[in-house]
Amino acid sequence: MIVTEEKLYCPFNGTIEEVLTKENSHVYEWEKLFLIKTNNGSIEEISIGISGYITSLDVKNGQKVDSDTVLATIKDDLKITGCD
Repeated sequence: MIVTEEKLYCPFNGTIEEVLTKENSHVYEWEKLFLIKTNNGSIEEISIGISGYITSLDVKNGQKVDSDTVLATIKDDLKITGCD
């Protein structure tokens, strides 16, 4: 059995505005997982192109983040799914 875990890195410098998921929850491809307020003041939605289970959440609301920050680790369920 193939097990793939993916780390989701923050693509922006800013502050976690809201964490929209919980550890151990199932997420779908392109589901919104985080809202980040960038240093220029815009709110950016963060998602990932895989579905699976959140094995760890590495940030919390109000935390400063940059491009080296791991937001979460996701265990890919290797299913092709989608999210509106």
